[in-house]
Amino acid sequence: MKILFITSNRIGDAILSSGLLAQLADQYRTARFTVAAGPAAAPLFQDMPRLERIIVLEKRPLAGHWRKLWLNCLLHRWDIIVDLRGSAIAWLLWCRRRLVHRSQQSEAHKVVQLGVAYGLNTPPQPRIWCSADRTARAAHLCPVGAPLLALGPTANWVGKQWPIDRFATLAARLTSATGPLAGAQIVVFGGPGEQAMAAPLIKALPEGRVIDLVGKVDLLTAYACLRNATLYIGNDSGLMHLAATAGVPTIGLFGPSRENHYGPWGANTMAVRGTQSFEEIIGAPGYDHLSDQCHMTSLSVERVEAAVSDLLGKVAVATTNLRVRAGQ
Repeated sequence: MKILFITSNRIGDAILSSGLLAQLADQYRTARFTVAAGPAAAPLFQDMPRLERIIVLEKRPLAGHWRKLWLNCLLHRWDIIVDLRGSAIAWLLWCRRRLVHRSQQSEAHKVVQLGVAYGLNTPPQPRIWCSADRTARAAHLCPVGAPLLALGPTANWVGKQWPIDRFATLAARLTSATGPLAGAQIVVFGGPGEQAMAAPLIKALPEGRVIDLVGKVDLLTAYACLRNATLYIGNDSGLMHLAATAGVPTIGLFGPSRENHYGPWGANTMAVRGTQSFEEIIGAPGYDHLSDQCHMTSLSVERVEAAVSDLLGKVAVATTNLRVRAGQ
């Protein structure tokens, strides 16, 4: 059985769609998978079991990337094609069953939208596969057991980036002698080319307690490192979704993006924004998402600190309840 899964260019959207891919992998246990994704998102699927190949959809003029995909897939007989990009490609290939997703007008989270679109009883929980080698490397970079605060200070545009000085102040408070993560090491994540964005934060953190992984590890190794963290705090970005999928308690910081659509997904997650709503931010006079203006200034350190306290409290209660049920 052969399944073609066409997902997003963006890392965050590709992560959110991974639960649907996992559903197919669980349902069709002998199937072989081909995943088509954009250059940034494609590495997410490298360790997937029964992966036959990854096709990188690098944008080309005159829709040349779609022609390339068609040529790569033309000679195969597909049992299922899932197209989350809403293209015509599924109708131009031989296939037994087609599932084509198009954008919906909905207030629901993107994971919920995917579940509804494909008739699932529960939303498809995102899942990332990670090899033992990457897990071992992560244990070397971010040792298991000691408290570890993970930070994601970057984003794909300036408007979504919480001010660096606030990240530094928050980290100092959380890891102080009286903080909830007293003495914790602080690991800073970011992608290739984002070193300049993260450099002021790394410089502001205690030199002996900071682990700089910005642009230094691939996506799946970053995922493995995040699984060892105690808490993740970061802007709305692919890294935020990677942290949530890793199962680490995750706080996503929001401003000019919708947390109802793109908030971190999972039981131990929380989205927090400042005093300005999404509508107030994008409706302000002169708003331009292409400018270098930060739209996160109404989100205070105190507000995020309170969210941390709330989330860690909920996680502690849930952990205690699990131990009680298990008779420990």
